[in-house]
Amino acid sequence: MIVRKTTAELEKMRRSGLLVFEILRKLQEIAVEGATTMDLEVAAEKMISDAGARPAFKGYYVPAAGQDYKFVLCTSVNEEIVHGMPNPKRVLKKGDIVSIDTGVKLDGYYGDSAVTVPIGEVSEPVRKLLRVTREALELAIDRVRAGNRLFDVCGTVEQHVTSNGFSVVREYVGHGIGTQLHEEPQVPNYVDRRNENPRLKEGMVLAVEPMVNAGRPEAVVRKDRWTAVTKDGSYSAHFEHCVAVTENGPWVLTRP
Repeated sequence: MIVRKTTAELEKMRRSGLLVFEILRKLQEIAVEGATTMDLEVAAEKMISDAGARPAFKGYYVPAAGQDYKFVLCTSVNEEIVHGMPNPKRVLKKGDIVSIDTGVKLDGYYGDSAVTVPIGEVSEPVRKLLRVTREALELAIDRVRAGNRLFDVCGTVEQHVTSNGFSVVREYVGHGIGTQLHEEPQVPNYVDRRNENPRLKEGMVLAVEPMVNAGRPEAVVRKDRWTAVTKDGSYSAHFEHCVAVTENGPWVLTRP
């Protein structure tokens, strides 16, 4: 069932979203050559605690992994698509890219967002990967409007990504969000006609998150049971925002 939020509930989600925005803004300053992904984790956990919020990811049980997730961040470097785990031995190097994904629960409501950060100078193909993924997200956000259908959002990502020579990940998708981190509907980054195609209505909130591979779309999971990587070893980028459907159009809850 898709849960539509009241104005008061959206305001609460807005506070969660802005906290996530501030955390990611700070982490982008820390994500430099020589930093470790655990440095990002420590900083994020302190910011969440100081704000009186709870981490959305830490302690979250995933049946496919068979265990709770142990961190407040997912830090996915280069060929890692999503669910990369912070590690004090993972030192960021010039030319790397790192997807930083986090969420919080504040006053009963979740916020969730992700950004992919280049470390120092990266190659032109990698810059294009980041640019196209960001553009796909912005184009999809513009489709989160009452009266449109879910496939309008999904298809917008797919069309922009594939027309630029990249591929969308199919194993991992966006989602509804509210009092639960993952709510209905699922939001793939491609048109999956096996899924329902609900009409978007005021009060719906979607976590839209293009995951884009430079090479083939296939993903595999490492032996750690969490980290999803590109099967062909190509780089992958990931950006995410929570977007509410309102009478005035899309409202991005996870940025000012």
